[in-house]
This record gives sequence, structure tokens and C-alpha cells, in this order.
Amino acid sequence: MNATTQTRTETNHLPGLAQAAVTTLLPVRDIDRARDYYARVLGLVPEGARPDGKFVFRCGNGALLALFPKPEGTKAEHTAVSFEVPDISATIRALKTRGVSFHDYDLPGFRTEGHVCVLGSEKAAWFSDTEGNILCIHQDL
Repeated sequence: MNATTQTRTETNHLPGLAQAAVTTLLPVRDIDRARDYYARVLGLVPEGARPDGKFVFRCGNGALLALFPKPEGTKAEHTAVSFEVPDISATIRALKTRGVSFHDYDLPGFRTEGHVCVLGSEKAAWFSDTEGNILCIHQDL
């Protein structure tokens, strides 16, 4: 057995992680404002508040999105969460009717047209939530 095969085999036997549900944690300055945005604007299903102050939303395939209060907010300059959608154009139109503003880019090798960038085998579009977290919608091609 070579090193690559051995590493792959050992990883496959790690108890629990491959089958574990995933929770994405997002820092927010104003939990009430963020809760409203994720429920009303993005249409996520609220699961409820947790004793530690987080507020959790249920997403597709058992994934959870947890907002947690952080007075200084976030400083991330990267995508925090990406939602896979079946039709990116229709999703952009629907989100725009709910007040979402999309980011547009015109950089070497990275340009959006109609808010969409084609990245290899997917199309993607980015926007920010009320707390400054960068969110993405993407559609596999």
C-alpha cells in the first residue's frame, strides 16, 4: 500500500465525521437584525435560540446555520457560506425583489456579468448579509 492509499484509507475510517451533520457558525453584531434577514429575506427555516445565545436555522440536507452574537462583527474577506441553487438566475431575481444587492467584480481572471461569475464547473454570485458576512449562491453546471 502506498502513502496516498494509506492516508485515504485511514481518513475513511475516522469515526463520525464523514456522516456528521455540519453547522456553519456566523458572527453577527445584531442578532435580531440578522435573524430577521435570514428568515424573511433568505427564507431560511428558524430552528430557534440556544442557551448559549446562538440562533439556529435549518438548511438543506440536515445542515445548520448558527448565528452567534459578536459585538465587533466579522472581518472576513472571503465567502462564509455558499448555498447551492438549481437556477442561479431565478434565485438572483427572487433575492433582488427582497432587497438583496449583489457584488460585482471586474478583476483579472474574475469577472461577473449580470452578477454571475463562471468558475470552472459552476456559476456563482455573491452578496453580504446585514452583518458583513459574504454569502454566495452557486449552481453546478
